[in-house]
Amino acid sequence: MMEITQQNSTKQEILQHLMKRTQATALELAESLEISPQATRRHLKDLETEGLIMYKSVQTGMGRPQHIYQLTTQGRDRFPHNYDEFAVSFLDTLAETIGQDQLSQVFHKQWQRKAMHYRQLLGTGKVQERVANLVELRKAEGFMAEWYPVESQEVDNQALKIQNSKVKSDSASSAEIGEPQLPVERYIFMEHNCAISSVAESFPSVCGHELEMFGAVLPDCTVERTHWIVNGEHRCGYLITKVSSNSYIKSQE
Repeated sequence: MMEITQQNSTKQEILQHLMKRTQATALELAESLEISPQATRRHLKDLETEGLIMYKSVQTGMGRPQHIYQLTTQGRDRFPHNYDEFAVSFLDTLAETIGQDQLSQVFHKQWQRKAMHYRQLLGTGKVQERVANLVELRKAEGFMAEWYPVESQEVDNQALKIQNSKVKSDSASSAEIGEPQLPVERYIFMEHNCAISSVAESFPSVCGHELEMFGAVLPDCTVERTHWIVNGEHRCGYLITKVSSNSYIKSQE
């Protein structure tokens, strides 16, 4: 137990050194921490595996390139910061200055830009592929996201209620126009945490804009919220339903 504690302490000292000095070689770290270069490299390897540091190879003369280590964004996030507090305070000041209506327009513009960025990255492949790629994009932004086809798992009562109402609506529409009833393509999209929770709690309207953004990112689908962390639920959930080809074409006319 003592050895593990010492190892963690040494790793923390390495992170602190890199935070202060920006970058360093293994030898420089070893000299600063007064431990062997071999032990330093073991710690550096562990920190690299954890995604807390990275290195770049620099050729300084004859022989092997030298590794120069620095913190990753994840490594920097290990240190205390008040980003959330600053963001909420800034938005409070902005709301007082320009008013809630103007602030809502700012949020809307921000989510429009984000939707455009997502759509460029997701392309125009199959809905399943785009949903899967959207989840990966959200994970990269700090959301604990996942997805699955509705048919593959039991959906909870709230999502099932939305699903059943949609099935009835789709079936009725198909019957009215004499179209054959085809299987409906649906997916559950979940986020088990909120990377912008502090902002969402103070300005719940951002969640509405975010929902609109998902709809814009998947223009051939409907996106409906089934769960909401701001309401005290343990996750944010969405039901994504691919609209029929005819319905999508009519909506674009």
